[in-house]
Amino acid sequence: MAGNNQNDNLRWWVLFTVIIGTFLGRLDQTIVNLALPKIIDDFSITVTAAGWIATAYILANAIFVPVWGKLGDTIGRKKVYILGFSIFIFGSVLAGLAWNLSSLIFFRVIQAIAGSADYPTAMAIIAVTFREGKERAQALGIWSASFAAAAVFGPLVGGPLIDNFGWRSVFLVNLPVGIIGLFMALAFVRESVSDKRTKHFDWWGAIFLGLALSSLVLVLDKGLEWGWLSVKSQLCYLAVFVFTWIFILIEKKHPEPIVDFKFFKSSAFVNTLGNNFIVFMGMIGAVFLIPIFAQTFLGYDATQTGYLFMPMAFMIVIAAPFGGSLTGKIQARYVIAVSTFIAAIGLYLFSGIDARSGPLAIILPLSVMAFGIGFGMSQRTNVIASLVPPNEIGVASSVLALARNIAGAFGIAIFGTVLQDSINANVLATAQNSVLNIKNPLTIQQFTGLIILKSQVMAYGRVFVISAIFLAVGALAALTIKVKNESAMPKEVIIE
Repeated sequence: MAGNNQNDNLRWWVLFTVIIGTFLGRLDQTIVNLALPKIIDDFSITVTAAGWIATAYILANAIFVPVWGKLGDTIGRKKVYILGFSIFIFGSVLAGLAWNLSSLIFFRVIQAIAGSADYPTAMAIIAVTFREGKERAQALGIWSASFAAAAVFGPLVGGPLIDNFGWRSVFLVNLPVGIIGLFMALAFVRESVSDKRTKHFDWWGAIFLGLALSSLVLVLDKGLEWGWLSVKSQLCYLAVFVFTWIFILIEKKHPEPIVDFKFFKSSAFVNTLGNNFIVFMGMIGAVFLIPIFAQTFLGYDATQTGYLFMPMAFMIVIAAPFGGSLTGKIQARYVIAVSTFIAAIGLYLFSGIDARSGPLAIILPLSVMAFGIGFGMSQRTNVIASLVPPNEIGVASSVLALARNIAGAFGIAIFGTVLQDSINANVLATAQNSVLNIKNPLTIQQFTGLIILKSQVMAYGRVFVISAIFLAVGALAALTIKVKNESAMPKEVIIE
């Protein structure tokens, strides 16, 4: 009995260990955006140039996720997890000591490459540590909640750090926390490998997948700035098509592809992946726009804006294990559908915000959306884990991570584009239906400013209505997810 209790405790320590790594990596990804104004001043660079600090990270992270997932299945998840975590800490320190823009971008790429090892290996470690279906779903739900909570805690942690210690602190803080997480990984995580060892690693597949993803993420990140039909954007579209086509040809012929297309023959896998994409696109798009609205129209500073997101983080953490506890009691598709619809309601509640809104007008919709996202999170992750052979859990989880990363890029790109188009349309419509009787220069200036202000506020409401409709459709589509045995998990090779 004592031995069983010890093993139970060890499992939860493993979960806590990988949560530290996941949370730290995702927190860094969101927290740096708050530091950009300080970095711009310190290095005397333009806003456009500073944008590459985030873009370089997103590109490198997206490219290397599948590579780490395959390597983890092959040489051992613990080895890859510790290697990636160690390099991430090293890259964080270097980024905190950067002396100009070029050096900071280079060190951010190191961070991103190393950080991309966490997601596929962490999910695989959890999946082989928690064998029982219901318990595994709860563990995956709690871990997945840390992924979303990190995006929320970014503004909350970043604001005070930057205000009190400068922008370098957002990188250097990773050192003490990372060392603790590293020692915990060495102490608690057991090595696990696939029973099918890779003999011929798919390097060419990895290269062309990286090129395709780079082109896609680049145009999503820069498309609004360049223009979606500009020459640069069209070249990116062409690159995505060509590199993806070559990648598919390579994968079909390679004996051990980096992405096994047989995953996509399962309708449950594809539908779950699609629902996950829609939900994260909505969440990240909202988390991207709300701080801008709060600081631009409500007059909040970075720290105050971060406080608005605290209830959201708690709702995700509460809802995720609750949703996981329903495994085996309610079919996953119903839980996922309901959770997605609740998230859609949360987004729709944002449609009424304006410049006179109080903090509750942001906190309540964020909390509703967060509960919906967290409620279905463990179910989505568990469905993916139970649909693939144990020797390919790392690869499958890397596909899930890719979907989330790309969903975030799509969310920001689509929300930003709809917002800008709505502002332009609202300005024209409001101006045509407005009359100015007193026409002196000052009055005209005030009149124009009010039209633009009203148009901007109305545009935010329209964005959230459109996103809510999109998620509601995703909720209906989730009903098509059908899994015969959601608790099944084949035996895995564990190295003591």
